[in-house]
Amino acid sequence: MAADMLGAGAAESTRPGSEEQVPLYEEFIYCCGAATQVLKCGPWKDLLETENKTLPRLLFLIIPDTDIKELEDVFGLHGQIEHKLDFLRKNVPKDMKLVLIGHSIGCYITLEMMKRASELQVLRSVLLFPTIERMAQSPQGKLLTPVLCKLRYILYMPVCLLSFLPERVKTSMVRFVLRGLKCPDEASIVTSLNLFSVDCVANVLYMASQEMMKVVERDSTTIKQNLKKLIFYYGVADNWCPQQYFEEIKMDFPDGDIRLCEKGIRHAFVLDASREMAAMITDWVQDILTRL
Repeated sequence: MAADMLGAGAAESTRPGSEEQVPLYEEFIYCCGAATQVLKCGPWKDLLETENKTLPRLLFLIIPDTDIKELEDVFGLHGQIEHKLDFLRKNVPKDMKLVLIGHSIGCYITLEMMKRASELQVLRSVLLFPTIERMAQSPQGKLLTPVLCKLRYILYMPVCLLSFLPERVKTSMVRFVLRGLKCPDEASIVTSLNLFSVDCVANVLYMASQEMMKVVERDSTTIKQNLKKLIFYYGVADNWCPQQYFEEIKMDFPDGDIRLCEKGIRHAFVLDASREMAAMITDWVQDILTRL
C-alpha cells in the first residue's frame, strides 16, 4: 500500500490563531495501481466538483517521507514521483494553485515533480530536511547502505514473527522505543504499528535502497529555475542531510531562502514537533495567503 497525505483547505482555514475546526476526511483510492490513503483537510470532498462553491483557492499538497517496477514499479523512487503527478492530474483541477510541502525524500520527489510538470501552478515549495543529494555518502547513508542494498531480506523473518504478536503487545513495544520523546504524537504510535507488517517493511526497505543508489547529485538546474518558489529547511545535526550540505547549497544559491534550524528539531520531526513545524510553515507562506 502506498501511503500518501494530502493537506488542503480554503486559505481562510489556515490563518494563524483560527479556532475553527477544519473537517478532516480520509479515503482510499487507486492511483497508478496502488491503493493510496488520502487525507483531506478542508470544507470539501471533491475538488473536481465544479459547482461546489466552497472549493479552496489554494491547495497544500504534503508529500511525506514515504514508507512504502517505471509505473510498474510504483513503490520505487521513479514510480512514487509519477504516482504523485498522476494523483494531481486525476484529482485536482489544472488551474488550482499549489503549495507543495516535502519532507526528507519527499523533497526530492517535489523537485522532480516541478521538473517533470512545469505546468503545475506551484506558488511555493517547502522542503523540510531535504534529502536531495548524496544520500549514500551522508553519515546515516554510510551506515545503512550496505544493509538496505544487500542485506535487507534478512530483516523479513523477524518482522514476520513479530507480526503475530497481539496488538497491545505491539503498541507497548512501540511506546517503549519512543519513550525518549518529550511529547510523542499519538498518530506516530499508530503509524509505527505498520512496521510490524512484512509488506510494509519490504516496501520501505526497497524504496530506501533505491534512494541510496539514485539520489546522488543535487539537481541545481531545477533549483535555479524555481529558486524564488523554494524554501529549504536544514537541521543542525541531521545525519541524512548534514550541515555541510546546507553550507554548500547556501554558497551556490546565496539569494535562495535556505534556512538552518535553530530549534533543535530532529529530522523525524513528525514524532514530536509536528505542531511546531506546522506553525512555522504557516508563517513562511503567509505572504501567499494574504494575496489570495
